[in-house]
Amino acid sequence: MTTLEASLREVGRPVLMPYVTGGVSENWLDYVHEAVDAGADAIEIGIPFSDPVIDGPVIQAASVRALERGTTPDTVLQDLAAYRGSVPLVVMTYYNLVHRYGHVAFARRLAETGVGGVVLADLPMEEAAEWTEVAEEFGIATVLLAAPSTPDGRLEELCARSQGFVYAMGVMGVTGERAVLADSARTTADRVKAVADKPVLVGVGVSTPDNAAALAEHADGVIIGAPVMRRIAEGGSVGDLVAGFRSALG
Repeated sequence: MTTLEASLREVGRPVLMPYVTGGVSENWLDYVHEAVDAGADAIEIGIPFSDPVIDGPVIQAASVRALERGTTPDTVLQDLAAYRGSVPLVVMTYYNLVHRYGHVAFARRLAETGVGGVVLADLPMEEAAEWTEVAEEFGIATVLLAAPSTPDGRLEELCARSQGFVYAMGVMGVTGERAVLADSARTTADRVKAVADKPVLVGVGVSTPDNAAALAEHADGVIIGAPVMRRIAEGGSVGDLVAGFRSALG
């Protein structure tokens, strides 16, 4: 069992994992601390990439702002050195950045920064072994994504290979808020829970505290990305937003 999985199992309540784009503003780490103080159980940090395949308009816009500020993987990880929270950190980015950085160098850098897991949204399970072996040497869990379209046989293998937790996508398509909770979110959560031997967190399309509460009956927790980044873009309180989700989840 990875350190990340052990930490999530110890939470003892539905897991709440907000997402924050690294480098979106000069004070972006303040949003991370606000989320932790408001009851987050883990934080997903996005390292912006110029050609994202899973990010919807809200997170794409945040990535553009970050990149225009000169944000790089190194600047995000350097900023994280000032992280003072106690909950696990998970990095979400794309494989191209890891390939250019170098497997060993990137895994070592994550470990030095205190990051416990990584989501590489565009790295297929069948091609992940080379990276995963290196990451394991540095104690970094590689989290895999399960989509509503993932066939049953592949889903079992994906859950077995995923480390830390399984990221269950609530809907097909890119990240972003939806007016109502899609039936596919509950269905996918149930399918993943039936075969996974580790925590299952649902992300993509989790838009409101009511959505989160409904999904907590089907999964071990939720990941909220677009609502957080929209709140940041509008100048609102991330702490108030996260506290609302925390209250709904219990």
